[in-house]
Amino acid sequence: MAHSMSNNNSRRRFLLGSAGLAATPLIAGMAGCSSDEQASAADRSASPAAGGAGGGTATAAVTLSSRRRLGELEVSSLGLGCQTMPGALYGPVSSRADMITIIRTAVDQGVTLFDTAEVYGPLESERIVGEALEAVRDQVVIATKFGFEVNPDTGERGGINSRPEHIKQSVDGMLQRLRTDHIDLLYQHRVDPSVPIEDVAGAVKELITAGKVRHWGLSEPGLQTIRRAHAVQPLTAIQNQYNLLARDPEKQVLPLCEELGIGFVPWAPLSYGFTTGAINPYTRFTQGDFRTGVPQFSRENMTSNMAVVQLLQDWGVRKGVTPAQLSLAWLQAQKPWIVPIPSATRTLHLLENIGAEEVTFAGDELQEFTTALNAITIAGERLPAQVLAGTGVEAPMP
Repeated sequence: MAHSMSNNNSRRRFLLGSAGLAATPLIAGMAGCSSDEQASAADRSASPAAGGAGGGTATAAVTLSSRRRLGELEVSSLGLGCQTMPGALYGPVSSRADMITIIRTAVDQGVTLFDTAEVYGPLESERIVGEALEAVRDQVVIATKFGFEVNPDTGERGGINSRPEHIKQSVDGMLQRLRTDHIDLLYQHRVDPSVPIEDVAGAVKELITAGKVRHWGLSEPGLQTIRRAHAVQPLTAIQNQYNLLARDPEKQVLPLCEELGIGFVPWAPLSYGFTTGAINPYTRFTQGDFRTGVPQFSRENMTSNMAVVQLLQDWGVRKGVTPAQLSLAWLQAQKPWIVPIPSATRTLHLLENIGAEEVTFAGDELQEFTTALNAITIAGERLPAQVLAGTGVEAPMP
């Protein structure tokens, strides 16, 4: 991705009313609202096209043309996260059929990386992805994750389990749900504190030899666990939370990935919708919405963190792009081997996110934006305490 940010609006064929959104004063977005998915509050856009739950149309939408490498795996510069599609994370979605349409639209617009997991739903996200991509399987990269006990009949989720025999059983179920004979990128969802990572890597290596898996990675692992895993079976990607409100990977994980030649996939790249500019301290989430338990989303902390949204809106006015597009472009500008996977349960949001491809940083603009971001103190942890405790874990020694 070129790092020059041009003011030539003819290059931005898809803005979805972005200038209107970005130009809206911050205080105008503080009216009370509810959120039932990634971002509501005027559908993240002032455009009249922001209509139906699965719909909304855009004229001359951007098609992703650039590619990036995660290790030896080539993917589109932006992926699609499918965790929210079963409607279990942020609240109900419009329909299963709409989610399949969104995935197929993403393919049409040049997206090749689709991210899911056994526990998303549980199981249902994999089924949606499998049905949506079956006809174009050879054109796309499917990433999924193992690492928890999930009842294959009821979907009931249990505790962490990365025992080798369980990994192999999980993969067989994944292949069936995904309607494929191989998984392009298989992650350990969380480090199992009772299983040496050498055993995990060995099991995955056997799956690769058998042709059921092609590449593998880790999500939210400890630093030494990355090194140990990579020594047994080279890692293709690390998937950690990374966004404008959660920048922990910059300190040690990104330098380690660069040293070892491992790609990096930020999950929640839009801060659960916060950096789209559609959520504020007066937002009321639906019952069961994951964000109600995230410390950064308490009213007090959101009030403090609105400084980040104001920064995005100011730059959005300056550049004629949306806060979401700017958020994604900033992540992509950090390293050429970073591939964000924003979720979307509305076509309009998907197309807006893809429009980040045409947001580029010129001259000293990246440094200027980052300096302003560094001056903002982020309030609150990125995850609930019990979830955060499962990140950065080091696997036991053999």
